[in-house]
Amino acid sequence: MKTSYLKYLALIGLFVSTTYAQAAEFNQVLADKSTISFGYKQMSVPLDGKFKKFSAQIDFDSTKPEQAQAKFDIDVASIDTGSSEGDDEVVGKVWFNAKAFPKASFISTSVKSLGANRFEVQGKLTIKGKTLLVSAPFTFKPDGANAIFDGAFNIKRNDYAIGEGEWADESTIANQIQIKFHITVAPAVAKK
Repeated sequence: MKTSYLKYLALIGLFVSTTYAQAAEFNQVLADKSTISFGYKQMSVPLDGKFKKFSAQIDFDSTKPEQAQAKFDIDVASIDTGSSEGDDEVVGKVWFNAKAFPKASFISTSVKSLGANRFEVQGKLTIKGKTLLVSAPFTFKPDGANAIFDGAFNIKRNDYAIGEGEWADESTIANQIQIKFHITVAPAVAKK
């Protein structure tokens, strides 16, 4: 009898904590538990990389997704292609031109629910001084007291002049780049 009562209390506690996590407002990005990465093809071989430095601001309440806001600033010189030679090449003028354009940024313009903890964010992505509208589907998943946002979207590198001149040719480096994000966010601190 005592064991079944304890199980019942544990289930109630789990339900309450899950409901709390889903209804809470999240706005404290945990950078050490978050990543922004990318995938591309070089000579038809799939490759991956990531950006080691970025800042993010998120304000999200799953019960009011239409009020959510997000802003990301990525330090393009922090790129990690898996090769120091490649890293040095892509921060140069022909690729990201990190000296003239040290940051890539994303600012959300709207968020809508797709149901079942799936959402879509739309916003303005700026790379090398060029701003285009993008949309990214993402999932929202409670993780203890925190929440995890996972999503991905595609861009065309030539739209942003990433790889100019001879590198604009898509036969060596594919035009399509997939941007992936895994962002862990803690709940908002209660105001006193």
